[in-house]
Amino acid sequence: MDEATTDGRLRKGRQRQQELIEATLRVVARDGVAGVSHRAVAKEAGQPYTSAAYYFSSIHELLTAALTGSMDADAAVIRQVTDTADTDGRRDLAELLASVVRDPGRLLAEFELFLLAAKDTGLRPATDRWLAALADFARRYTDDPVRVRVFVGAVDGLLVQSLLTENPPGPDEFDAMLRVLLPE
Repeated sequence: MDEATTDGRLRKGRQRQQELIEATLRVVARDGVAGVSHRAVAKEAGQPYTSAAYYFSSIHELLTAALTGSMDADAAVIRQVTDTADTDGRRDLAELLASVVRDPGRLLAEFELFLLAAKDTGLRPATDRWLAALADFARRYTDDPVRVRVFVGAVDGLLVQSLLTENPPGPDEFDAMLRVLLPE
């Protein structure tokens, strides 16, 4: 077998895994963590039933991959805002948060998976990366560790609250709240 064929198969395998992870998030958003099964995820991904079990030997492995993937992606976006924001990244973060709350299904799925880390300490490295990214953003504005911790908790709280309302905050409202949490 030549290298191009092998690379193509690896790429296709990684793509299938990513599709299964995205499908897992949709299943969690719709049916909760309890609704996740190899069959449900494979069906949601439009893949054969055996595909989910082939790539993820257990439901725990599948949920771990979904949590890790989503937390790492979210942390990377926050780090990008932290690193590339002009003089005032609070507005950039406000716009990001407003875009996140416009997809409540994915946000709900991420928080359901986030709560799994409260029970399973093995999942905490992924959630720790998300929390660290938020803390690094806050440190652009303050070196007070209490204010940093309040900011991190407030962002998660604001996101959860947005799931409980018909009218989640928009960029201007998030911007105002971020300026209260991280004043000049």
